[in-house]
Amino acid sequence: MLNSNLIYKLYYDWWKNIDKSILLLIILLFSLGLFFSLVSTSLIASDKLNTNSYYFFFKHLFYIGIAIFFVIFFSSISQANLFKISIVLFVICFIFLILVPVIGIEVKGSKRWLDFAFLPRFQPIELLKPFIIVMIATILSSEKNNNIYYKYFLSLVIIAPILLLLITQPDLGQTFLVFLAWLSLIFISGINLGIFVLFFFLVLALLFYLIFFIPKFSYILVRLKSFFDPSSGNNYQSEKASEAITNGGFFGKGIGEGVLKNRVPEAHTDYIVSVISEEFGALIIVILMIIFLLFVYQVFRKLYFEKNNKIRLVLVGSISIILFQALIHIGVNIRLFPTTGMTLPFLSYGGSSIVGTAILSGIILNLTKRRINY
Repeated sequence: MLNSNLIYKLYYDWWKNIDKSILLLIILLFSLGLFFSLVSTSLIASDKLNTNSYYFFFKHLFYIGIAIFFVIFFSSISQANLFKISIVLFVICFIFLILVPVIGIEVKGSKRWLDFAFLPRFQPIELLKPFIIVMIATILSSEKNNNIYYKYFLSLVIIAPILLLLITQPDLGQTFLVFLAWLSLIFISGINLGIFVLFFFLVLALLFYLIFFIPKFSYILVRLKSFFDPSSGNNYQSEKASEAITNGGFFGKGIGEGVLKNRVPEAHTDYIVSVISEEFGALIIVILMIIFLLFVYQVFRKLYFEKNNKIRLVLVGSISIILFQALIHIGVNIRLFPTTGMTLPFLSYGGSSIVGTAILSGIILNLTKRRINY
């Protein structure tokens, strides 16, 4: 009897009410990540580390299994529990982020990871991002205080230490991504356009000060110089990535025919687009962008009919992070943006990235479900 009731509840409270089009797009994107991991990137990463040929593929598959759990969990709980759990997890993940400068693991000059004996190595910001959105949306939609400028200030108090911790790791890509997501929430909340523009230029002025007057942040200037003037710095990563895309042409060389992927750094994470473009062509970039934009469209289609301001803000913030991260990743690969360590949501290898994307997906599915009053 218990099992039948559980199945009944799962069917009616989850499957029957879930947005099938959004769920299908999430499954498609995760499946594409597994496919490319198998045929293009996993073998290369394994060869470099002298491990089993499918070592990274099976690890990727394992992370996808964990992702499925988080998608189902966050999409099936009640909205009230979703918001309560998200606030608690925000605090926990924020504490993890604070611990990074103290006990974090440094890899290639950046200290972004934590490595506990009882947990796999993980990147706290990837797990924190979904809950940042919920936290900021909760503040901006709160009815306890109607002073919107107080809410903006409070959200700034929350976001400022996170940005500071990220930029000191250093992790310019995640800093920019979180800042963009926060700006999206502020903008959609109805801020006066003049104040929004003024604040934007104040942030630019602060960034200018950090770059030119604080030695710790001089690496940002080096990145920018090497981007605008390739002869002024080391552009090996971006040069090899764009070379791989160019060699692939529009239709690619075919599965396993790519010759530059051995020289493209971080092929299975930060440069997955360049590797698969060489084998599948620039056409795959176009297809991926269409899928991501279709994902955004389906979420905004739901937003149009949503009356709850908090839900609207969470959905806008969640889909903004996914879209901005995809754009930054692809932009870096095609040399549209300076080099940053940014994974492609759903597709890149990496446990923290996959789990963080799964949590965002679960939140989106939860808040776009058909709601029925029993």
